[in-house]
Amino acid sequence: MILHLGEFIDKIKQAISDLQKGKFILIFDDDSREAETDLVIASEFVTPNSIKTMRKDGGGLIFLMVSKEIANKLQLPFLADMYSNIENKYPLLKKLVPNDIPYDAKSSFSLYINHRNTFTGITDNDRSLTMKKFAELAKNIQSLNDGEAINMFGKEFRSPGHVPICIAAKNLLKERKGHTELVVSIIKMAGLTPVGSGCEIMGDNGKALSKEKVKSYAKNNNLIFLEGSEIVKAWNNG
Repeated sequence: MILHLGEFIDKIKQAISDLQKGKFILIFDDDSREAETDLVIASEFVTPNSIKTMRKDGGGLIFLMVSKEIANKLQLPFLADMYSNIENKYPLLKKLVPNDIPYDAKSSFSLYINHRNTFTGITDNDRSLTMKKFAELAKNIQSLNDGEAINMFGKEFRSPGHVPICIAAKNLLKERKGHTELVVSIIKMAGLTPVGSGCEIMGDNGKALSKEKVKSYAKNNNLIFLEGSEIVKAWNNG
């Protein structure tokens, strides 16, 4: 279905409004990429019920998406870079180089964290605390220098943990059009702290839930469904 300009603008405005109200939106990346839809919410609004929704209605990996600016402030490393730096000590890592990702050039995964006030880290309560507190941290460190930001991060979080962080590309949608970049972009458009929480929606056939079934889910749950191309268009015209 091709939207007219007015419908497209209204759809983007509604998605931004929903994010600002702490609601989920649905983002499909592209048929030529992962061809997956993520349930997405701004991390500053995450609750235990948000984790439950992602866990039960999504079923994929529940993870954090963060802007490159915040990642740089905290000096968050890419896991792939960490592996390459210690591969001489652990030769197995040389065999595990992710150089054959069929839909992308590089993995965006960074550290896996738990907040220090969590127990196991995996419960709905624990994961929501980790995500919400990370968003609070990301907001509070903007006026700090890097050393102060890193110290605050270390005081509040431990690693390894149960919440993976993905880092958006520096130039966002000009450089990469993965869910991490799409989510950070629209959260920035909403004027929120650029940290998102998401989870891929899986089907019962062992694959990602089809786009048409996701659209039905969106309609039944009064959620906005966005194509990645729509976010790219709004970002470029913003």
